[in-house]
Amino acid sequence: MVPRAMELLAKSGVEFLVEPGAGAAAGFPDSEYQEKGARIARDRAEVFGTAQVIVQVRALGANPEAGRADLSLLRRGQTVIGFGEPLTAVQEATALAETGATVLAMELMPRITRAQSMDALSSMATIAGYKAVLLAANTLPRMFPMLMTAAGTVAPARVFVLGAGVAGLQAIATARRLGAVVSGYDVRTAVREQVESLGAKFIVLQLETASAEGKGGYAAAMDEEFYRRQRAMMTEVLRQNEVVITTAAVPGKKAPVLITAEMVRGMPAGSVVVDLAAERGGNCELTRPGETVVDVGVTILGPLNLPASIPYHASQMYARNVATFLKHLIRNGALAIDTQDEITRETLVTHAGEVVQPRVREALGVQPALSNQRS
Repeated sequence: MVPRAMELLAKSGVEFLVEPGAGAAAGFPDSEYQEKGARIARDRAEVFGTAQVIVQVRALGANPEAGRADLSLLRRGQTVIGFGEPLTAVQEATALAETGATVLAMELMPRITRAQSMDALSSMATIAGYKAVLLAANTLPRMFPMLMTAAGTVAPARVFVLGAGVAGLQAIATARRLGAVVSGYDVRTAVREQVESLGAKFIVLQLETASAEGKGGYAAAMDEEFYRRQRAMMTEVLRQNEVVITTAAVPGKKAPVLITAEMVRGMPAGSVVVDLAAERGGNCELTRPGETVVDVGVTILGPLNLPASIPYHASQMYARNVATFLKHLIRNGALAIDTQDEITRETLVTHAGEVVQPRVREALGVQPALSNQRS
């Protein structure tokens, strides 16, 4: 939460208790929270011991060490809102359920019109796409724009963006603003118009397939044969580009490998690959999460949690998503868990001592929970 986002809840009867220094590293000192009416707690334990609702960035599942330390502070009936990676960190979801706390995961926000202002994944993807291009520009031993100089003409960098979701589109827009020649590809041909509207060329690979768009507008997981044919056709495209930014991810699954080591070795010397799917295992076979790898003159970056590298605006955007979500959940001054509402139902991971989210229960190998009533 940031001070300005608290204004969205001014008429909802919400009182804020803030951990000391919670926003300091992002540029939000305690004094700004106090100016907006928040009280600064003595310590983290007081926040957990007093608050009915805990709002976090990364809870247990998305933050294994610190999140586990918070488990003993949670109590039955308390509500936690934050990122929790529930589709992959299923045992952590079980541990949270055992505390009796109600947990709502921001990454499960449905991609529907009503929930757009609560879509924290899109907010963070916007930042990641922007920062990925800056990392590439800083690493590439060339300049991005075309320059006419007394020493001759400097050719523009050629950038290829794999995946045209929110992160990919932001990467395309940022690379174009820096003056690069940009092309993009996505298995969902429906996004071609969006790619071209940003001034990039849409790469068409002749791959016959059923609809590649999954639930909520995300790319669907394809079979290995599809990815094999895709890699074969993409090899020539990579040879023509000095920067490749990969963004392909399927919720709850390991990222598909789109670029093999052999494909990397066919790229021009000095090229850069920025793999935004590093946290999911990576779209490049050579990616090492959180590390920089150099292979035959090509640099592969596997950045983790890029939004944290731009904490002011990441916090500002995330806080507004959370505040809007809270406003949606509050009825007559109290938090209402209404499972008849799609936004609440889809994000609800644990409630009343059990894991209730159908996809998480499926990952755990247990039967779907009985439909919850309004509570």
